[in-house]
Amino acid sequence: MLSKTLFFTSLEKLQSESEALRAFSPSFVIAFASPTFFLIPSFRKTLTEICHNCIGCSTAGEISGNRVFENGITLVAVRFSSSAQVKIYHTRLQDMGSSFKTGQSLAGDIDNEGLRGVYLLAPGVDVNGSALLEGLTSKLPENVGISGGLAGDYGAFEQTYVLHPEGVDSRSVAAIAFYGDSLSFDYSAHGGWRSFGPARAVTSATANQLFELDGRPALDIYKEYLGEYANDLPASGLLFPFEVLNEEGQPTQVIRTILGIDESSKSLILAGEVQQSHYLRLMHASTDDLIDGAHRAIDGITNSTPNYHADCLALVTSCVGRKLVMGDRVEEEIEEIDRQLTGQVCIAGFYSYGEISPLLNKAQCELHNQTLTIMLLREAT
Repeated sequence: MLSKTLFFTSLEKLQSESEALRAFSPSFVIAFASPTFFLIPSFRKTLTEICHNCIGCSTAGEISGNRVFENGITLVAVRFSSSAQVKIYHTRLQDMGSSFKTGQSLAGDIDNEGLRGVYLLAPGVDVNGSALLEGLTSKLPENVGISGGLAGDYGAFEQTYVLHPEGVDSRSVAAIAFYGDSLSFDYSAHGGWRSFGPARAVTSATANQLFELDGRPALDIYKEYLGEYANDLPASGLLFPFEVLNEEGQPTQVIRTILGIDESSKSLILAGEVQQSHYLRLMHASTDDLIDGAHRAIDGITNSTPNYHADCLALVTSCVGRKLVMGDRVEEEIEEIDRQLTGQVCIAGFYSYGEISPLLNKAQCELHNQTLTIMLLREAT
């Protein structure tokens, strides 16, 4: 397997390299790019001319190598050496309420025979990411890992885009399905956030809308904790996510971000579902905490996969909330991954509105928020 990642500041520069990229004969390509590129018809045309097996999404920041960029295009190109292959699947998400059925529909199209893994890209707004993933996993084999993320638009939360060979729009869901016994996948996810305050019971919630904590309006409690930061809601919610605890009050390693507020019902709109039997606790983080989270995420892979090599591909999905906290130091979490991989592995990815990954090679896939996730793809030859 040969992998390469390139960053382009304009479509013209990508087009100038398209012939060389076609000559590379990639098995698939992925594009992570600024939302503006998805409004240009020739963007998809250029990608499909490089390789018909292509998907992509808009971002809140593009990752290429050990760098983080904005307003450009990160292109990943991978060529398999063996009989391994990919298939591209896509469907359309009508609205948030149809998220579960959309996941089921996409999974129903995917050929399960010889399926080794799935990389998923989905809209970042007006979507219930938890329900989408639940629908997908309900129809796929239990041992198939799913990774990927929800598209971004640099924190505007207005309109995101997903691209596939047949089109590009704000409601598409696209997936790469991987086939072949020679392929191996390793997964890891970690946050680095610190919890504070008491754990509060979820006493009223519907899907991803949280109405009450400990019998009180969730928005009132949240504003009390945020103090002056409450004036900047919902944007400031990215700085104070919730830790999800199970029925016994034990950590689940799942974090939920606040995407919006509803003053009329005094509720919080979360980036994923919460259950009424669970507990929530507020979290905060420093830049050093988040960089340590990145260290722990990649450490989980390098400890369990000592035989990674230069031809591996590391696809990284990190949350826009982490980027906001780290500011000018955001590249340090990607540099930490590159350092642990000794600068040998091709690294690419994006800053997202939701991260999809199993927890450290476990079969069960989760929608994460405020988390850095890594999928390491390897091919045995």
